[in-house]
Amino acid sequence: MKYNTFYCRTACHRLLPILLLTILVNPLLAQTKFSIRKSEMSFTSNADLELIKAASNKVQGLIDPATNQFAFSVDVKSFQGFNSELQREHFNEKYMESEKFPKARFSGKIIEPIDFSSGQSYEVRAKGELDIHGQKQTRIIKSKVRVENGIVYLETRFFVPLADHNISIPTIVSQKIATEIEVEFKATMSLQ
Repeated sequence: MKYNTFYCRTACHRLLPILLLTILVNPLLAQTKFSIRKSEMSFTSNADLELIKAASNKVQGLIDPATNQFAFSVDVKSFQGFNSELQREHFNEKYMESEKFPKARFSGKIIEPIDFSSGQSYEVRAKGELDIHGQKQTRIIKSKVRVENGIVYLETRFFVPLADHNISIPTIVSQKIATEIEVEFKATMSLQ
C-alpha cells in the first residue's frame, strides 16, 4: 500500500506541471489565428449585352500570423443578386455546377511580412491555389491589409478567366457573360 501511495504522489507531481502548462498554453495557441467576423465577396460579369452582379457575405477564412499562411472559402450557392432568379439558377446548375463543386477556395501564403500587432497598412501579395469549379490555378493576388487595434481589415480585387477553371459559356449566351470575371473581397478579421 505504501508503494502505491508513493507511486501515485510521484506520478501526480510529474503530471501536474504538464497538465497546468497544457491548460495555460492551449488557449494562447487557439488565439493565434485571425478569423473572419464580417465579409463580402462580390463578382461582376461585364459583357457586351449584359451586366451581372452577385455577392455573398458567407466567406470563411483564417490567417495564421505566425506563418503568414491563409485559407478562405465561400459556398458558391450563397451568392445573391443576379438579374433574375433564373439567372442565379443557371449560374449554380450550368456554369458553376454547385452540387458537384460546392465551394470556391483560395489558400496559400502572404509573401510580404506583416506585423499583426502594429497599426499599419500594407500592400501585399498572396500566393496560393485558387480552386474554382474543381480546377486549381496558382495565383498571386495583390491585397491591402490594415491592422488596427487587433483587427485586420482585408481588401482585394482581381480577375478570374473562366477558361482557367474549365467554365465554358455556350455560344448562344457568349455576349451576355464575360470571359473574365471581376472579383472583389472585403473582410474584417479578429483573433479567434
